Amino acid sequence: MSDNNSLGGRLRRYAQVGGAVSGVAAKAVGGRVFGLQIDKASHARDIQLALGGLKGPLMKVAQILSTIPDVLPEEYTAELIKLQSNAPPMGWAFVKRRMMAELGAGWQKCFEHFEHDACKAASLGQVHRARSLDGRDIACKIQYPDMASAVEADLSQLKIVFSIYRQYDKSINPSEIHLELSERLREELDYLREAKNMLLYRHMLAGEDSVHVPEPLIDVTTQRLLSMTWLEGDSLLDSRDAPIEHRNTLALSMFRAWYVPFYKYGVIHGDPHLGNYSTCVDGSINLLDYGCIRIFPPSFVGAVIDLYFALLNDDEALAVHAYETWGFKNLDKEVIGILNQWAHFLYAPLLEDKVQSIQEKSGVKYGAGVAAKVHAELKKVGGVTPPREIVLMDRAAIGLGSVFTHLGAEINWHRTFHELIEGFDLKTLAERQNTALQSVGLPGHS
Repeated sequence: MSDNNSLGGRLRRYAQVGGAVSGVAAKAVGGRVFGLQIDKASHARDIQLALGGLKGPLMKVAQILSTIPDVLPEEYTAELIKLQSNAPPMGWAFVKRRMMAELGAGWQKCFEHFEHDACKAASLGQVHRARSLDGRDIACKIQYPDMASAVEADLSQLKIVFSIYRQYDKSINPSEIHLELSERLREELDYLREAKNMLLYRHMLAGEDSVHVPEPLIDVTTQRLLSMTWLEGDSLLDSRDAPIEHRNTLALSMFRAWYVPFYKYGVIHGDPHLGNYSTCVDGSINLLDYGCIRIFPPSFVGAVIDLYFALLNDDEALAVHAYETWGFKNLDKEVIGILNQWAHFLYAPLLEDKVQSIQEKSGVKYGAGVAAKVHAELKKVGGVTPPREIVLMDRAAIGLGSVFTHLGAEINWHRTFHELIEGFDLKTLAERQNTALQSVGLPGHS
């Protein structure tokens, strides 16, 4: 079974996706050139229905784009996110072919037991429960067919949509965002790399009792098959009515899972999607998926902390230094003021030394209002090109904020953050990062 990125595979994917994307283009251009009014919500539903049976990267892209304000109209990302639930699992015939291709004709002898039916759908593959020869319960993630071709075809189509949207809305230049999505999605195709990411997280979170990381089984893992120990847990949504103490404990566990690796090692998990973790009765969490991992230059992490202190102390020069370190260009006072509005929204829970929910001001509507105001003002000044590193950083912050909002957690985020960054030093982070990456055979940041 050949799943390499091939011309034939890309052409099949273009045929599947192209019609719907062409519809987006035709209606968008028609609306602008001929003054036609488009019902975005209705049009977005048409696209979701047209693409609903497809597997692959479109749903992953939609999930990521939904947390980056104004890259695409919210009506479209809201509908595209529904793609995952509409894609049925691959059947046993496919599973047998895939497993034989990865482990050989006698693949079933590698397991004590292997369940025929998938227990979970993922964006690029599906998960089956199994039992290892040494008696451990394990999860086997099997990649769907032709995913390499699907990734390349979908990224090409996404570039077309970006370019059309850019023609009539220049507030955000998505070119660097497309580059970042492309690199991360190509990495997610490599399950051997994901196994290394998992080992990296086991190293980084070894001292964190509140976070559990599965162990990859390297002997039964390949580029398109990832086997790992099974971690039992519940959906986070099941804890929404739990006592506040339990919900706060879960929130702190999530905070540690995401930000200990970031501030101590310059690594972030870029996908705080509900399916990527589960919760335990003691308030700890299981972190399950390691395909979307970002390794940052230490200077980027330092600038995140610099911007926090710039906002805390109203230090414009330090804010400029942080934005320039991240890669923003052609900054003037007006653009800096606009960027600071978004930064104040993201950093708000950290700036006040008090117990509070993650978003004190009118919940989601307030965030949407800030995003709309920033968008309108950026449009007036000619727009900006967000550096590619911002994509997953913003996604993590907003995604985790959504989790904390679901939980109704009330925590002194200011003190929690300060405890984490106390004694921060760029040289120490760089040394720690290099040691951790070398220990699992991963390259340094890009």
